[in-house]
Amino acid sequence: MATPAPLNVLRVFEAVVRTGSFRAAADELFVTQSAISHQIRSLEDWFGGPLFIRDGNRLRPLRHAKELARSLSLSFDTIHTACRQARGSGTHRPLVVAAIPSVAVCWLIPRLGRFRDEHPDIDIRIVYALHGQEIDFGDVHFAFVFARTAPTPSSAGVHRFLPGASVPVCSPGLAASIAGGDPARAIPRMDLLHDTDHAGWQTWFARAGLHDPPAEGGPVFEDFNLLRAAALSGQGVALCPEAMIRPDLEAGHLVRLSQTTVFEDCGYYLLQGPLAAATRANADAFRSWVLDERDRDQGEPDPTAA
Repeated sequence: MATPAPLNVLRVFEAVVRTGSFRAAADELFVTQSAISHQIRSLEDWFGGPLFIRDGNRLRPLRHAKELARSLSLSFDTIHTACRQARGSGTHRPLVVAAIPSVAVCWLIPRLGRFRDEHPDIDIRIVYALHGQEIDFGDVHFAFVFARTAPTPSSAGVHRFLPGASVPVCSPGLAASIAGGDPARAIPRMDLLHDTDHAGWQTWFARAGLHDPPAEGGPVFEDFNLLRAAALSGQGVALCPEAMIRPDLEAGHLVRLSQTTVFEDCGYYLLQGPLAAATRANADAFRSWVLDERDRDQGEPDPTAA
């Protein structure tokens, strides 16, 4: 009887056919292209013949290889589903919450102690969600995300969490340097801090009636927490979501310079994945706590909450 092909080699083969190249498969599986090539050669040796037609840098699976890859994809999906269900059936599995860094650092973690005090029997695990990347609700029960419009994932409930409108803010020391004048009119003379790109400030200048476009200079931060830290340390004026920096404003650590806002159509959302029966009660408690905390901050329930 022939020895079965190793499962990890079959996983490599399925990834190559599905992604269309050794490079893409290597990126997905976090290995080198040479490792992928070696695994495919060993699988072809096991089959006793080629699985691909190689035309320069192009790679085309033969017909029987396509059929094999299709069967493997279905099988791997079945295995993944079975493992997910088996893991979800345990009564001691923690509630897993993914949050983008801004929500995790500015909102969730500072309040998490209250949730633990109210629900000491619920184990919770906080992980990062990366903006723009799809959430795998096989591994996560809830996710806090930021989006221009309400997300519509096929297997998740959507709850509007907080508004995304951003306002110009700076440190008290920097604000004191323009005391006596119109803070909004002073912004063009200040160092601007940028979140991801310059688009936010370009929009704000237009809305504020400042016809001279903002200077292209100024540091760009790829993470909101980095932008917030720069503003807190007095390095310039930043456009920050008011919902995330409300504690900084209330404590006097940041000063709002204008009533003009941008990104009003954006918002923060709480997504809820499908729940196993053993997790439902804990998940309901967490969702209720989050929305109660949100309403307490705002002083009244948000009528737009889903």
